[in-house]
Amino acid sequence: MDSLPTPLTQAGRDGLDAILGGPAGAVVVLDFDGTLAPIVADPEQARAHPDTLPALSALAPDVAAVAVLTGRPAGVAVRLGGFAGVPGLEHLVVLGHYGTERWDAVTGTVSAPAPHPGVAAVRAELPGFLERIGAWQGTWIEEKGRAVAVHTRRAADPQAAFEALREPLADLATRHGLIVEPGRLVLELRPPGMDKGVALEKYVQETGATSVLYAGDDLGDLPAFAAVDKLRRNGTPGLLVCSGNSTEAVTELAERADLVVDGPAGVVHLLHALGQAVVDR
Repeated sequence: MDSLPTPLTQAGRDGLDAILGGPAGAVVVLDFDGTLAPIVADPEQARAHPDTLPALSALAPDVAAVAVLTGRPAGVAVRLGGFAGVPGLEHLVVLGHYGTERWDAVTGTVSAPAPHPGVAAVRAELPGFLERIGAWQGTWIEEKGRAVAVHTRRAADPQAAFEALREPLADLATRHGLIVEPGRLVLELRPPGMDKGVALEKYVQETGATSVLYAGDDLGDLPAFAAVDKLRRNGTPGLLVCSGNSTEAVTELAERADLVVDGPAGVVHLLHALGQAVVDR
């Protein structure tokens, strides 16, 4: 039997107790890249940890809802995660583009509003823009449908390239009515007004959750952490999980987490242990 780790904070322990004591009201919301899927150099090669689907399938029938909340397009996350048509995950929801898109396993379809015109404008301008500022070497552009991202992981000095691009890309984004979302060696230009915190609050309200678990790994997950903190202040217990380890965890996230686990393998272990603990009760 997998052992269930003990949260380091009292708020986290209260959240875990609430989930275990009333699983039918618990909502489990999980980031994808870095949380369910290991970070890789090419985002198209990302795949969910091999034990993800068994862990989620075992847990989902005993809780109120399970959702994946990601910056990726919803359909891409479904494909890379292998979430479609999985027994036990008939009611899974994938909230893509920070909640702007939604895929429901019940229908197998994605719903979304019209795209922001600034994304198309930035997409067209970005290659020439990077070349003009001398930042083309080693950087590459990821097309994300409702957003566009610039990666520096392949640059000679990835962190220096990341820092050098932050201000110019912020200026470019502002000119087209967009914002920049920083991540681990990636800067994403996307529309304002939606983040993981907004999406999480809406989903918790929709489901009528009495407790919530959120797991993430990067700066884009900080708004979701803040949303769980807000829910806790208003009486809904929650557990905040950082996917990382002593050398790779994003410091800002780890410092605010109730529990830090060792990357996607650690997240899967937690999900297995949580599912077993719920059944044992």
